[in-house]
Amino acid sequence: MTPAPSAPKYTLAAINQMNQSQFVAAFGELFEQTPAIARQVWHLRPFTSAHTLYEQIMHVVRVLSTDDQLALIRAHPDLGSKTQMADASVQEQAGVGLDRLTAAEYERFHQLNSAYKETFGFPFIIAVRHHTKASILQAFEERLQHDAATERDRALAEILEIVRLRLRDRLVDAP
Repeated sequence: MTPAPSAPKYTLAAINQMNQSQFVAAFGELFEQTPAIARQVWHLRPFTSAHTLYEQIMHVVRVLSTDDQLALIRAHPDLGSKTQMADASVQEQAGVGLDRLTAAEYERFHQLNSAYKETFGFPFIIAVRHHTKASILQAFEERLQHDAATERDRALAEILEIVRLRLRDRLVDAP
């Protein structure tokens, strides 16, 4: 597992005292290019524990409409790409060397990203902190064999794991 990126740390008491703008500024980037989720989560305060905060996040994501869930999934960058992405994604991908791909590795990631998007209509998502370049490539190959519903559910599960890791980085008393 790669080390966590540095992020400001917050106590639960401080989080519960934040206004919506402060909360979105602190936690909006948990969700790749989708701060609207943080705006919705803010309304579910007060949070009695870090676990409760995470449960509320999971609830908001799970009750999104299918179109909004797909928009959240599609907001994620291709792995190993050089496109604009959230700072947390840049750090996470760098942590497993996706910012230092050889020409052959870059081409392989590009091919797999393209095949995955063509098959499912959204980018391949995986919590890279739990992986290496090799295990990500293996997961790509395996998951390309799934059906669209399975991959949509898997993408949401991976997003929630990414959010859990990012949230843990930002809490003083994280579980």
